Amino acid sequence: MSQIDDLPPLRDVIERHGLQAMKSLGQNFLLDLNLTSRIARSAGALAGHTVVEIGPGPGGLTRALLANGAEHVVAIERDHRAIAALAEIQAAYPGRLTVVEGDALSLDTVALGAGDGRPLRIIANLPYNIATPLLIGWLSAEPWPPRWASMALMFQKEVADRITAREADDAYGRLGVLTGWRTRATQMFDISPKAFVPPPKVTSTVVHFEPRPEPLACRQGALEAVTLAAFGQRRKMLRQSLKSLGVDPQALCDAAGLDPTVRAEVVPVAGFVALANAFDAMKGRG
Repeated sequence: MSQIDDLPPLRDVIERHGLQAMKSLGQNFLLDLNLTSRIARSAGALAGHTVVEIGPGPGGLTRALLANGAEHVVAIERDHRAIAALAEIQAAYPGRLTVVEGDALSLDTVALGAGDGRPLRIIANLPYNIATPLLIGWLSAEPWPPRWASMALMFQKEVADRITAREADDAYGRLGVLTGWRTRATQMFDISPKAFVPPPKVTSTVVHFEPRPEPLACRQGALEAVTLAAFGQRRKMLRQSLKSLGVDPQALCDAAGLDPTVRAEVVPVAGFVALANAFDAMKGRG
């Protein structure tokens, strides 16, 4: 018996279904069900909620989500080998698990989970090779606030540092600006490579996200444009790095209330929002 339910140990499930991790799919399975339960709880109370999970594999986190009270889990899995293993979890938790076979990058993952009208959380041990594109997609939801109430996602620690970085942090960049603009992101805890099969070469970190109900107003496309220019030459002053935008950098900084001699790494999120709005105004999009 496992520690959280009556289903077989995950190592047995992997062996029985031939689920050895595939590098091409970015698979690193987390087998400690106490640890998967900790991830499940890090998103907040699950009772009455639907949870979207990406890449469940043999179902360790899936089982933890259900055992910790999730009303319904929508698990999106690209690896056909895992479908039979997940069907065993469906049988153990009747009516509470929906398995969608497909590529999360090509699916509207939020719509799949939001269809039943319950509050939605996204909780996942994301495959490293698609983690950042998925996050950007969830941060780009329109309209905002999004349909998800919170997210608890696992990333390589280096990526987690970039996500949660703020001005003057070494890891601060475009991803930190976009995340900080629309959410409050907090690192919850690290997970050693030894906890995974096979063990990755890096430490992993669980990050919790809460959407800001009223983020500072700006057009996302403009924010992406000014951060791309500014951080594309992060060691240069704004008056130099912003030239690629095709407008007068001095006038742009003046309109945003920023010193054109500073570098991107010290400009807070609010400063980039001001730059984005000034950029749109100068381009006639305001």
